[in-house]
Amino acid sequence: MSLLLRRLLNTAAAAARGPLPIRVALTDTAGRGVFATRTIAAGEVLHSAQPLVSHPSRSLLHEVCYSCLRRKAGKGSDSSGGCYFCSDACREHAEGFHGIEKNVDWSLLDDHCSSRGLKYPYMVKRLACMVMSGAVGADCLDILQPAHLHQSTITEMEEEFELLDSTFRKAGFQEELATFFTKQWYINVLARIRVNAFRIELVASSYEDLLSSAIASVACDASVGNAVYMLPSFYNHDCDPNTHIVWLENADAKLKTLRDIDEGEELRICYIDTSMDVNARQKILAEGFGFQCRCLRCLSGD
Repeated sequence: MSLLLRRLLNTAAAAARGPLPIRVALTDTAGRGVFATRTIAAGEVLHSAQPLVSHPSRSLLHEVCYSCLRRKAGKGSDSSGGCYFCSDACREHAEGFHGIEKNVDWSLLDDHCSSRGLKYPYMVKRLACMVMSGAVGADCLDILQPAHLHQSTITEMEEEFELLDSTFRKAGFQEELATFFTKQWYINVLARIRVNAFRIELVASSYEDLLSSAIASVACDASVGNAVYMLPSFYNHDCDPNTHIVWLENADAKLKTLRDIDEGEELRICYIDTSMDVNARQKILAEGFGFQCRCLRCLSGD
């Protein structure tokens, strides 16, 4: 286990005020995975996780917190530079990257992403601003698995890099960019975001209701944005998962079991909508995540 991953597990354990019932180890066929270190009851919360980087949906910039993605209640507490923050804590947390963002004209990036239906370049933009502000290191996503990229996709990414690089430089950030912002960095980061980003859907339920129902994740509000996490990204996929990831009020994720888990059993989540038929699931997983699912449900044709 890498030093970074060990620190991550220790941090998660500290937040949980006790040892986590999981470990990260290599699987036989799917790279790294998450395994139970003891028997775990159905409905148990395994751990929580804060995003490494997130970004609200463009259509909801005035409706969800620009930092934590919490939905706006009533008039909210404040808006700054066209963005809503739900609390002073969130505004302070975003001060570094938002202080850079609000000094840049993003109209060309907005037009580019809007015309192509893109969302992940906004996450790279935010990550670049976080790096420039000193909030994170430029290599903070390196431990995550990257997506397999076709040449046509790489060409599109190169065009996006040129657009973003030009936008930053026009705003006078040449010196800050020089230390890390290269075409290869952009492609490497975007390749990891593409395959590891979660679509954030806030559960319209109380925490107590969530724990009492294994199907609470069905009752969701619309997506409020996307986020990338460290530990949740190590969970492998299964179309009949024994674990799921949920969001209650903001982008802080919680992983909980859907059924009883044996010690040593791998914990798996479903990356897509489980209600789709096998052909649709196989197509989306192959095109979006780069693998052919061979879980028991897919092998049975269900």
